[in-house]
Amino acid sequence: MIEAIDYHTAGEPFRIVVAGVPGIPGDTVLERREAAAAPEIDAVRRLLCHEPRGHADMYGCFLVPPDDPGAHLGVLFWHKDGYSTACGHGTIALGVYAVDSGLVKADPDGETDVVVDVPSGRVTARVRCVAGRVEAVTFRNVPSYVVARGVELGSPPAGAAAGAEAGRLAGLAVDVSYGGALYASVPAAAFGLSVVPEHLTELIALGRAVKAALAGHPAARHAGDDRLSGIYGVIFHDELGPGHQRNVTVFADGEVDRSPCGSGTAARLALLHDDGFTGTLVHESIVGTSFLARVAEVTDGGIVAEVEGMAYRTGEHRFALDPRDPVGTGFTLR
Repeated sequence: MIEAIDYHTAGEPFRIVVAGVPGIPGDTVLERREAAAAPEIDAVRRLLCHEPRGHADMYGCFLVPPDDPGAHLGVLFWHKDGYSTACGHGTIALGVYAVDSGLVKADPDGETDVVVDVPSGRVTARVRCVAGRVEAVTFRNVPSYVVARGVELGSPPAGAAAGAEAGRLAGLAVDVSYGGALYASVPAAAFGLSVVPEHLTELIALGRAVKAALAGHPAARHAGDDRLSGIYGVIFHDELGPGHQRNVTVFADGEVDRSPCGSGTAARLALLHDDGFTGTLVHESIVGTSFLARVAEVTDGGIVAEVEGMAYRTGEHRFALDPRDPVGTGFTLR
């Protein structure tokens, strides 16, 4: 029996597994991320993420010990294709969960830091309570920075699963930045589109094509740790006004973030800061929810972004796998 508590952050699901996962070995969260690929552990991810218990855009985590006593908990983020290195919307949900569950004792009328070790480093969920209830959470990320500007998109490598949209990349360029994971950013208007649900199918196909085109590109390599390499998400954005953007992040293999994407927002803020932006970014999602983001600090390693949002509990679950079930740990149709 596997127990989980579900939240959503700005519309994006986050399933926190609280019981039923085999022990995951490793001295650090980053090491445990690699160890989680073991069949007996990864089967739990597939069971909870794939249909019929999940869906192609499901997201969640395993709770693991932190790297040292300086953090309250460690976490491995997962999706239908594997394990990610960062997740801002998940960190916001973990802040609410830690206070809701009593894991971290919170100031009933003030702010309380929930410190979390994730594969990309140590992050903080600053939980704001009023009259004993959580009102908002500010995700303080690892340093974010610009990796490369104007990276030209050529044809995807032979055999890459880029689809028919690959031909639309000719002559276009993207900006690559890091926010705990590597993201490629491009205006949706570059493809004659907008960040609206009506264009989502095209944006998913283009996201896959852009990611395929950047596979193996030097801009897709993390300079400090190759375990953090690879373009994780493609961010399509619309300009809505000064300090106001709408985006959709297509991550992993064609998954869609319903929220404005926390770590992606940090990566966007690094690019905007490089352009001279110094205000508060209102970052909308494709479903109309929003995060607020600002640069809290400038360091030698980049800007430290703070992203404010809120998560809400949607359910508590006990999952089981009948050994007679012919679909086993499930399937995905996309």
